[in-house]
Amino acid sequence: MDFSGDYPAERARIERGGAEKYHQAAAAAGKYHARERIRRLCDPDSFREDALWANPDPSLPADGVVVGSATVQGRPVRIVANDSTVKAGSWGARTVEKIIRTIEAAQLEQHPIVYLVDSAGARITDQVQLFPGRRGAGRIFHEQVRASGKIPQACALFGPSAAGGAYIPAFCDIVAMVDGNASMYLGSPRMVEMVTGEKTTLEDMGGARVHTERSGVGHFLCRNEDEAIADVRRWLSYLPSNWTQPAPVRAARPPLPVDLAAAIPPSESAPFDMHAFLDGLVDRDSALEVQARWAGELMTVFARLDGRPVGIVANNSAVRGGVLFSDSADKAARFVSTCDAFNVPLLFLADVPGFMVGSAVEHAGIIRHGAKMIAAVAEATVPKICVVVRKAYGAGLYAMAGPAFGSDAVLALPTARIAVMGAEAAVNAVYANKIAAIDDPAQREQFVADRRAEYEADVDLRRLAGELVVDDVLAPEELRDDLIARYRRLTHKDRRFADRRHPITPV
Repeated sequence: MDFSGDYPAERARIERGGAEKYHQAAAAAGKYHARERIRRLCDPDSFREDALWANPDPSLPADGVVVGSATVQGRPVRIVANDSTVKAGSWGARTVEKIIRTIEAAQLEQHPIVYLVDSAGARITDQVQLFPGRRGAGRIFHEQVRASGKIPQACALFGPSAAGGAYIPAFCDIVAMVDGNASMYLGSPRMVEMVTGEKTTLEDMGGARVHTERSGVGHFLCRNEDEAIADVRRWLSYLPSNWTQPAPVRAARPPLPVDLAAAIPPSESAPFDMHAFLDGLVDRDSALEVQARWAGELMTVFARLDGRPVGIVANNSAVRGGVLFSDSADKAARFVSTCDAFNVPLLFLADVPGFMVGSAVEHAGIIRHGAKMIAAVAEATVPKICVVVRKAYGAGLYAMAGPAFGSDAVLALPTARIAVMGAEAAVNAVYANKIAAIDDPAQREQFVADRRAEYEADVDLRRLAGELVVDDVLAPEELRDDLIARYRRLTHKDRRFADRRHPITPV
């Protein structure tokens, strides 16, 4: 076309997207248009669009995807946003090429990329042009994998992410999902029924609650699109723009006035919520919990200490006693790997009785999943500190960055216990037959009490400190200042680990 006369009107038409009825339907569902999502994500007037004119077909403005560059909180980012008013945000050949070019540009520039996803998947009518070739849809995922660990990749999921397109969120570092609208699935309910006979719904099979509470693919369950965008913005604030940069520092804030000593119950078996302890340790209002609704026995949290980002892995005995399961091991491994990739120091708050036992978890591969977590902790070369808050038993000590795992410090509170297992379990394991042979209840009780006292003396905290198992024993009120000082000293830590191509991760 000749741009001399029609350019302004044509540009406005393309920027408008699809037909008015599709805008109205989206608004009725509480959904913004793709360009409005970009506006709310980015700094004012910072977005510069690429490939607006892709696809001259009037029914496919911009080929259903908006791409370009902008700044978020003053830092450059690349953006991919599906336009659900254009063929339900489905992919054509130019859609795919635009996405690939944007990921490639993000890698060349070493800037984060944000995917604002709302797409019905590939247009079957265009499959030869978009699916099988060297620059086909598969190249999107190839480039995402190449970018992984080099630049942060975030996804806000506002609608469907269907079929192969579901892997865009899966390859991102975090996924924020809007409750009631967002979904991820490889096959539609109709396809599932045709192939397997199962009758299901989109929400039950791949809705936001499924993926943030059961599958673990989603990280944040959001009430609306504004909350999803806010979560992405906040998550980005803890990370550098790329793997070569330090994590960004902000103004320090004092923690909430929490009595840390009082927050810890005297009995190691009494559950307590680690969130309260964390509130009194980190900078006020700085904690962002990732995957809070999944595998709650383990907390993964971005926060700040004296303004400096830190990734926190903490056992939460208020949920299933803080015992580690397969899901919590996977959750920790992913979080530790993310922090290590982007230079965020790690803090482990241990209150763990160990990994779950029993035939059900063994059949589900808990040893393999636990090995995955332990491997991630071992491979992490960022500054890492382990604090034993109450107990660290068995392989739980290993998974929580105990002394053997290259931790820069292992600290203990006076309430700490470190052993293969707790005293009660140990006495029962070693003396079960002798205990059963004592008929007199009083004698039996005294025998058990004596054996427990012997066991506890063997793993006494003062002895462990004397044997250099722990580097220091601190009162809870001393912990924050001690951690701040230690992380400052570790700013220029030598991060070499091993010469090799890559590990064989026990996935």
